[in-house]
Amino acid sequence: SLSKLFKHDFFDLAFRPFFILGTVASVISMLIWSLQLNSLIELNNSGLSPTIWHIHEMIFGFAATIAVGFILTAGKTWTKQSSITGKYLCILTLIWLTVRFSIYINSNLSIKVALIFQTIWWLIVISCFFKMVYQAKNKRNYLFVPLLSIMMLINISIILTDMLSNTALAMHLARASILLFTILMSIIGGRVIPFFTQNGAKTDTINTPFWIETLILPLGITGIAIFILGYFIQLPFTPAAIMIFSGFLHLLRFSFWRTIKTYKVPLLWSLHISYLFMGLGLILLGLSYFDLSVINISIPFSNALHMITIGAIGLMIFAMMSRVSLGHTGRVLVLNKALVLAFILIILTVFIRVLLPLFNFTQLAWDLSALLWVCLLYT
Repeated sequence: SLSKLFKHDFFDLAFRPFFILGTVASVISMLIWSLQLNSLIELNNSGLSPTIWHIHEMIFGFAATIAVGFILTAGKTWTKQSSITGKYLCILTLIWLTVRFSIYINSNLSIKVALIFQTIWWLIVISCFFKMVYQAKNKRNYLFVPLLSIMMLINISIILTDMLSNTALAMHLARASILLFTILMSIIGGRVIPFFTQNGAKTDTINTPFWIETLILPLGITGIAIFILGYFIQLPFTPAAIMIFSGFLHLLRFSFWRTIKTYKVPLLWSLHISYLFMGLGLILLGLSYFDLSVINISIPFSNALHMITIGAIGLMIFAMMSRVSLGHTGRVLVLNKALVLAFILIILTVFIRVLLPLFNFTQLAWDLSALLWVCLLYT
């Protein structure tokens, strides 16, 4: 019966449906994308354009879904307030599934349906989280409300602009959504990685200089604002310098986290490496704006972006999913060999996707990275 379904453990906390379904969706989307790249299938051309379809599903069908599952679950701990659960979480999951199936159909009508339900999904998520932090007067986490709201607006704008045949703008906004994820990772990673490292690796208290913590968030936000505005306004500068400086600032912050002490704890070194990839990815993004042909180097923007999407976002997501899933089910925070292998596969995927195209093995890079990502489902 429906009452039994609503009371099932699967709908007890938001991480349960969204971690599982988000991961499965990423594998399905990657399979479809790989088949499309190899001309074995062709996406319906009346919906989203292929590249926008791919980036939308990996960012919003996968990464944002996992992030929401984490935030709604962690929000219960942060605020001591009840989060979405039972029948309401079941309804939210059904809305999410409606979006995914509509986007997989990818017709003009189905994308309009997806847009409506995606907006409803975001509004429920944001309202639920706002209610928790507001009732608890949990001011420290108020910043997630505007962050999620901007993510929703960018998500809607990507779909709308692509459907209005402005694919260039849709791509620009999609890239902005990835940069927005670095803000989310900076906030969450900056909080939990030092804390987890102290407890898991038994280190001394980790303290990052105050000036780094003060500067890192406004600098990242400024970089994203300049990046977005650069499409609409002819600015006298690019976001390159801020991206590079921001990347170095993340690496400087990272240098205080005693990474060397985590080599025996996969739940820790995976988080550390994901943060390292984020800092390096931002530096490479900044360098991609410059003509480096004088020193016989070329850094395509797309390659640098995939260091962030796979190495930073992907690895941090799988590391956090593993920790949250173990912690919220009362199990010991020790990974099995399959999950450690998954972390290694993600790291290998980063180097394949970022480096092989530099040696003119672009198709091989696409195929191998897609194959390794699909293999994650079996680990």
